[in-house]
Amino acid sequence: MSECTHDCSTCSANCGSRNEPQSLLQKPHQLSRIKKIIGVCSGKGGVGKSMVTALLAVMMQRMGLKVGILDADITGPSIPKAFGIKDKAYGDETGMYPVKTTTGIDVMSLNLLLENDSDPVVWRGPVIAGAVGQFWTDVIWGDKDILFIDMPPGTGDVMLTVYQSIPVDGVVLVSTPQELVGMIVEKSIKMAEMLDIPVVGLVENMSYVECPDCGKKIELFGQSRRNEIAAQYNIPRTAALPIDRKLAGGVDKGMIELFNGDWLNELADAIYELQPKEHK
Repeated sequence: MSECTHDCSTCSANCGSRNEPQSLLQKPHQLSRIKKIIGVCSGKGGVGKSMVTALLAVMMQRMGLKVGILDADITGPSIPKAFGIKDKAYGDETGMYPVKTTTGIDVMSLNLLLENDSDPVVWRGPVIAGAVGQFWTDVIWGDKDILFIDMPPGTGDVMLTVYQSIPVDGVVLVSTPQELVGMIVEKSIKMAEMLDIPVVGLVENMSYVECPDCGKKIELFGQSRRNEIAAQYNIPRTAALPIDRKLAGGVDKGMIELFNGDWLNELADAIYELQPKEHK
């Protein structure tokens, strides 16, 4: 028998040294029982990913589900601000505890662990990815029907860590109408495809502004490409969010739970009906 080169692609199927691929999935905290996990992603920052995460979480809560949000955007955490959370998270020998919003949504974010919300997080990629992993393994989420993960922008370390270590059932992608953003969001779509994670829907934020006098929808940033991208990649649901002062103001004031709008209704229904993966 020839000496093992540790390159399994060069040996036969019955080689005794061949190693089966090992799963990198991590188990959640032993006191966490989570039925469904949805990641909310964007190819680049500033497109409204955290707002979409917050809106979907509120809608699921209104449907009577038990909801949590894991804020994986470590260097730019904005979920606590959107919900007006002032309390800090804490932990004991059992684990870490998320903070509840006014309506009972559980949230864990690095900003809930910092002394000051404006303190920068100057960490390298592996440390950031490790923190996200701890939000999954060390936080006591309890019984949750659905956990949303607010991803950082791009396709870097944290995205890969989440996709490989957390059993994500599907992702929602967020973009804006500009062609440049559309090109970048396609990178996120292809990354999800590579890792066999279904894309549940595509949300186009800042899609239009509605004239207060005649109700006409004006596409300030150019013609929408969401349906074109969805057709190309077989994405089953799309949604368009307008530029809306009340919605933006609700986020700024920490009152996102009071929002009123039907823009994401079909996508929320699709997430509600999505069957979780068999391994969970």
